[in-house]
Parts: sequence; structure tokens; C-alpha cells
Amino acid sequence: MAEPDKQEFPSIMKKQVSRRDVLKAAGIGGVGILLGAAGVGGAFALADVLPDIQKKEKTDAIIPFYGKHQAGITTRPQNHIYFASFDVTAENRKDLIRLFQDWTEAAAAMTEGRPVGDESDNKFLPPHDTGEVLRLSPANLTLTFGVGPTLFTKNGKDRFGLRKKQPAELKELPKFPLDSLEERWTGGDLCVQACADDFQVAFHAVRNLARIARGKAVIRWAQAGFQRTKQAGSKNETPRNLFGFKDGTVNPDVNDPAELNKYLWVQPGDGADWLVDGTFLVVRRIQMFIEVWDRTSLKEQENTIGRYRDSGAYLGQKHEFDPPDFEKKDANGEYYIPITAHVRVARGDGKEKILRRSYSYTDGIDPKTGTFDAGLLFICFQRSISEQFIPIQTRLAQTDHLNEYIVHRGSAVFACFPGAKKGGYIGESLFS
Repeated sequence: MAEPDKQEFPSIMKKQVSRRDVLKAAGIGGVGILLGAAGVGGAFALADVLPDIQKKEKTDAIIPFYGKHQAGITTRPQNHIYFASFDVTAENRKDLIRLFQDWTEAAAAMTEGRPVGDESDNKFLPPHDTGEVLRLSPANLTLTFGVGPTLFTKNGKDRFGLRKKQPAELKELPKFPLDSLEERWTGGDLCVQACADDFQVAFHAVRNLARIARGKAVIRWAQAGFQRTKQAGSKNETPRNLFGFKDGTVNPDVNDPAELNKYLWVQPGDGADWLVDGTFLVVRRIQMFIEVWDRTSLKEQENTIGRYRDSGAYLGQKHEFDPPDFEKKDANGEYYIPITAHVRVARGDGKEKILRRSYSYTDGIDPKTGTFDAGLLFICFQRSISEQFIPIQTRLAQTDHLNEYIVHRGSAVFACFPGAKKGGYIGESLFS
């Protein structure tokens, strides 16, 4: 996740509502809240006429689906995520292309707050849209699509005549020390990342894409995630993970095209022309042993991470975005930032950067231990997995003190398409 003071804010489409409309909605002697007055638009703040009510974060923003790059990558992170990995069951290239075409049409509609498909007058047929977000705003919904290595080749078979187009970067990650991956959280031919400021909107999107895919693809695994909502914390601050520390302070500047071209977007000459302006995605399901962490002293927690919990500043510094001083020592001659601290190990020599866009998750109780099954759905985007993510994770797996409190349960890699043009479809460059 990018530095919060450098985030890119989407434009807001809204319909103006008069003060008279507000008062009419409120009623005499009462306070009413009018939501969705104009379908897609219409959310408004009563604080304009009722000063005792705090303004809420607007959730009727529309983030365009079409564009040079896919949304949901450099977009300001929304409150919720629903991530789904799919296995393709289609047996021919024509059906696979049709799936991407249908998904594109549905995604464009849902990100604008429109239902999927036209309603039929025949009530004896299932409706095209599942209906749970009827008259809700799109809540900044973004849908990001990617393809995994097994879409190209599986068990040595060229499945859809795409073997020659498989990027060299798109292959399963090496097994890292201390990994404890479970089959039910790994792999996939396709992925859909649905992010929105309302969880029902995010789930509705994946649910309808899964319904559209029936007969062509099935969900392999899925994970919901969250961060603090904009209503709970209106300041544009770096979100905290379940260990209580800020997560995502160090990221490429999403407002700097040169930096994004260097670290994020695939460039001409990288070896996969169809993926130019796209990116590579790594997702890891990391279980956090929060009960053990909760019994650890604050000093030990901060030494493990290498930052102060309250401010997010590097140890020995004052502010979150102050640069680290890895040579600084205290009065006892000890490094302020320990050699095994997470931030020191992750940074290395500072040459590798990835765009982190992670979310916390909780899935009830782990039946094996009786403790919380909770942690981090780690998501990162990069131009090169082999030159960015793998060196970072290799260091972390070897010497990161944080390994005492976490374990990697799931893992997958995907190539995320460039954006789609109106009149075209997502993934079109792969099949051209």
C-alpha cells in the first residue's frame, strides 16, 4: 500500500440534493438519512444542514473499469476485499474467450452500480443479477483480473494454445523455509480481486462473476479481507495489521509514472508483449499467531518489527516517513533497529520495491489449535517476481524475527492484464 499522503483519489459522481429534500427526508423533529437518492449517485452529508452530525465518507464514488491499466492496483485501497482464485473447466479457447468477454461486460456494469444483464419479464426464469446490492452505490468497487501459470500449461499440456505466451516470470514460487502451504489456499488458473468500501458490494461482484463462469470455471479458493473503514478512521493514514503495526508505509509512489514503470508495470522488451502495462501479482495467506503476540512485551514487538507501534516511525526516529538509520546505536552500543528486525531484513540494500496492497482476515477458529485463524492476506504487485518479490521473501524466510509469530499457509502468482478498452474485453491482448 502506497504512502497515504501520495494516494490517488478517484473522482466522485454524485447528484446534488437540495436542503429542502434533506429536511423533508428528516421529518419534523427527527433526523432521516437519505441514501441512494439517484440510484448510482445521490449519497450526501447531512452535516451541511445538521451540524451536529459528523460528515461520513462518501461511498457512491465510481472508479472507471476501462483504462490503460486495471483499477484496483494503484487505486487507494478500499475498506474490503474478496479475493477468488478459479480453476478453468472450459475445454476450448473459444469458451475461454467468451468467459473473459462476459466478465468484462459484467464488471463494467457492476463498477458503475448497474445490475448484471437486463431483467426479464419472465418471472419463471432466474434473474440475471442476484440482487443483493439493488439500489446500493458501487462503493468504489474495483475488479482486477489475472491469469496463473496453469492456464498456459498443466501436467505438461498446452491447454489453450497459449504455451508460447507464458511469461518467464509467471511460474510457481520456490518453496521458502518455514512455509507450511495448504492445497486449499494455493494456486489457480484465474483470479479476481474485488475491492469495495462495502463488503456486500465486493462479495456480490465475485458471486455474479462465479455464476457467469458456470460451465467454464469454478472457484478454487476464496478469502475475504478488511482494513479499518474510512468511517472509523477518516484520516488518510497507513492502515494497521492485526499485530497493531502500520502496514504498507514503504511503497513506490503511485503518482510517479517513472517509478511505476520501473517497479510495477510490465514494459516493452520484458518478454511478454501482451502483458505490457499489466503487472505480476503475488498473494500469500499468512496466518498470524496473535495470541502469542498478545503475550509479548511491547519492546519485543517493536524490536521484531523495527518500528514504534504508536507512530509507525523506524526505531530511533520520530515520524513515520523519516528515513531509517540502520547504523544508529543506543547508549549500550546496540542497534536501534535490530539485525533481525522485519523492516531491516525486508529492505535489504533497498534495490527491490513492491507495491503492497494487503488486507487483514479472520476465519473463526483454527480447529487444530483452538486459536484464532486470523492474519494477513498479503498482496503485492511488481514488474518482476524473480527480481523483486523472491529476493525479499528469501531474506525474510531466513532471518526475519517475525517468523516466530507467523506462518505462510497459502500462495499463488498471477499475471494481471493491462486495462481493457471500451468495445474490447479484459485479456484481449493474450488471445490476439
